[in-house]
Amino acid sequence: MTNELTDRNKKILLIVLIAGCFLSTLNQTLLNVALSNLMEVFDVTPATVQWLSTGFMLVNGVLVPITAFLMKRFTTRQLFISSMFFLFIGSVLCACAMNFDVLLTGRMIQAIGAGIIMPLMMTVILYLYPSEKRGSIMGTIGFAIIFAPAIAPTLSGFIIEYVSWRWLFIGLVPFVLIVIILAFKYLMNVAETTKAKLDIVSVIVSTIGFGSILFGFSSAGSKGWDHPVVITTIIIGIIVTTLFCLRQIKSNDPLLNLSVFKYKVFTLTSVINVLITIIMYADLILLPIYLQNGRGFTAFEAALLLLPGAVINAFLSPITGKMYDKYGAKPLFITGLVFIFISMWAVIDLTESTTYLYLMVRTILLRIGLSFISMPLNAAGLNALPRELGSHGSAVNNTIRQLAGAIGTAVVITVYTIQSTSHVSELSMENGNISALQLAKLASIFGSSDAYVFMLVLSFVAFIFVCMMPKKAAIPKSESQKEKHS
Repeated sequence: MTNELTDRNKKILLIVLIAGCFLSTLNQTLLNVALSNLMEVFDVTPATVQWLSTGFMLVNGVLVPITAFLMKRFTTRQLFISSMFFLFIGSVLCACAMNFDVLLTGRMIQAIGAGIIMPLMMTVILYLYPSEKRGSIMGTIGFAIIFAPAIAPTLSGFIIEYVSWRWLFIGLVPFVLIVIILAFKYLMNVAETTKAKLDIVSVIVSTIGFGSILFGFSSAGSKGWDHPVVITTIIIGIIVTTLFCLRQIKSNDPLLNLSVFKYKVFTLTSVINVLITIIMYADLILLPIYLQNGRGFTAFEAALLLLPGAVINAFLSPITGKMYDKYGAKPLFITGLVFIFISMWAVIDLTESTTYLYLMVRTILLRIGLSFISMPLNAAGLNALPRELGSHGSAVNNTIRQLAGAIGTAVVITVYTIQSTSHVSELSMENGNISALQLAKLASIFGSSDAYVFMLVLSFVAFIFVCMMPKKAAIPKSESQKEKHS
C-alpha cells in the first residue's frame, strides 16, 4: 500500500497532517496568557481556571497510551478526520460558552482531538519514509509544532487586549473546517488495519495511573506537596502505572508495547527527552513569572520577549532535521546542550536591572539549543525501532513528554516557591524598612534565579546521557532483513 503513494501524494498527505497538527498545537497553548482574563470573566479562582490547562493535559495524557491500539484498528483517514472533528466541536462549544463549565467541557473535547494527532503523524512518517530521510521530514514537522506555541502567547495577548477572548476559539473554527475538507479530499490511508482487540482492563488501569500522576503533579504547584490530595493521587498513580507496565510486559498483544525499551538508543533518547521537556516547559513558565511578578511587565510584553527565539527555533528546525540525516544525533545533541547550558548560566544571577534585551538574546540562545535537540531526538528514538514497533514508540514518546511536562513544571514551580519564601524572611531580616511590594518583587527575582540553577543542573545531567549515545545508530534488524529479502 505504501508503494502506491507517489512523492506528490506523500507531500499532500504531509501538508494536511502538518496543518492539522499546527492548529491542534496552537489551540493547546493559546489559553496560557488568557487565564487571568478568564478568571475575571467567569469569576473563578486561579485553582479553578487552571483546570483549562490541567484538564486538557489530563485528557491528552490519558488518550496517548491508547493511540497505538487506535492506529491498528482504524485507518489514518478515519483517525485524522475524527480528531479534527473533536477540535472543531470543542472550539465551537468554547466560543459559545456562557459559563465556565461549558468552556471546560469544550476544552476537554478539543483535547481528545489533540491527543490522537501527534502520535498519528509520527507513525505515518515511519511508514512513508526510510530512516535516512526521517530527520528532514521531522524537521519540517518541527517547524509547525514549534511555530504554533511560538506565536500563541503573542497572538492571544493581542486578541485579549484588543478584541474578545471568544475570538481565541472563533478564529480557529474556519481553519479547522478547511483542514477537514482537505482531509476528505486528499488524505489516504497509510497502513492496513487489523481487527485488534481492545484490552479494556489496560485502558482503565492506564487512565487511572497516568491520570492520577498528571493530576497529582499538576495540583502540587497550587496545593503544595504536603496536601493529602497531592500525596494520595501521586502514590495511587505510581502504584497503578506500575501495575499497567507489568500487565503490558506479560501481554501477548499489549496496549502499549514496552519492549521498545530493549533498544538502547530509544531508552537513552527517552531519558534525554524527559530532561529537555522539563527544561523547555519550566522556562516557558519561569520567565513570564520573573518578568511579570519580579519586574512588572505585562503579559503581552512577556510574550513578545519569547517570540524572536521561538520563531528562530521554528525556522532552524528543518535545517537541523537535514543535519541529523547527514551527521547523526550525537553531534547535534552536544551542540544543542552547549547552547542550553550557556542560556541557563546566563540567568542564574537575575537582578532588578537585568535588561529586556539581555533576556531576549539569552532566550534566543536557548531556542537555538532546543532546535538542535527536539526534533532530531524524536527521529533518533523512532529510527532505533523496527517499523512494527513504530506506533508504540511514538505513543511511549508522547506519554513520556506529557508526564515530563507536568512533573517538570510542578517541580520547578515548587523550587521557585520554596526559594522565594525563604528569600522573603532573609530580606525582611536584613532590611527591616523594606516595603511589602518591594519585598515580594525581590523574593520573586531571587527565587527565579534559584530555579534556573536547578535547570542548569538538569542540562548537565542531560549532557551526561548524550555522551552515552552511539555515534551513528544502527538500523534495527527487522528493517535491514526486510531490505535483504526484497
